[in-house]
Amino acid sequence: MSSKYAPKGPVGRAVHGLEENAIAGLLGLMTMLTFANVILRYGFNSSIIWSLEVVLVLFAWLVLFGISYGFKVTAHLGVDAITNILAPRPRKVVALIAGVITIFYGILIMKGAWDQWAPFADLPPTTGTWFPTGFDTAARGRSFFETDQIPMPDWLRFLEGWINYGESYNKLPRMIPYMILPIASALILFRICQAVWRIWTGESESLIVSHEAEDAVAEAAKLNKEA
Repeated sequence: MSSKYAPKGPVGRAVHGLEENAIAGLLGLMTMLTFANVILRYGFNSSIIWSLEVVLVLFAWLVLFGISYGFKVTAHLGVDAITNILAPRPRKVVALIAGVITIFYGILIMKGAWDQWAPFADLPPTTGTWFPTGFDTAARGRSFFETDQIPMPDWLRFLEGWINYGESYNKLPRMIPYMILPIASALILFRICQAVWRIWTGESESLIVSHEAEDAVAEAAKLNKEA
């Protein structure tokens, strides 16, 4: 990674390690499961019946972790045709306004993610339309919902007493795959705040801008010249 985006401080390093290790682990697990299922299907006329659902869950986790990681390295696409013609000071003001709006949007995402996941963990969702104003303790829990095919590991049986009132799970509770919602939304908000701080301190001029197309054209032109 470029030193420009190197993690600073213990919190930054911890989040950086979590993201990169999670992304690498998810990619590895998806690859291994898919490869094993192909070998079993075409070599032994068999399959791991729950592998497709697990791969779908892992892919969803990968995408959500990737959104947070994209904010860190400014890999998200942005339209900067207008801001590029502004003077440095107005450009910074516009970028900060965009950053504040994005932080507000990140808060909305985090509230919605918690409200979606909480009932599956037998926790109360928040009240309020825009910002959390409390907790809805009267909301009906959904901790008994299970995945379709993923088996319940024995080492997670403690969840039956914690969130399912002692009732046993035949399949993995949906609380586990849906857990990525509050985790990823918190990471996204954290990375947005970091990106806005970089603009405020003058380390960056834009919140999220990637010039993939321009970079690709420049690289192709360079290769053609060398050829």
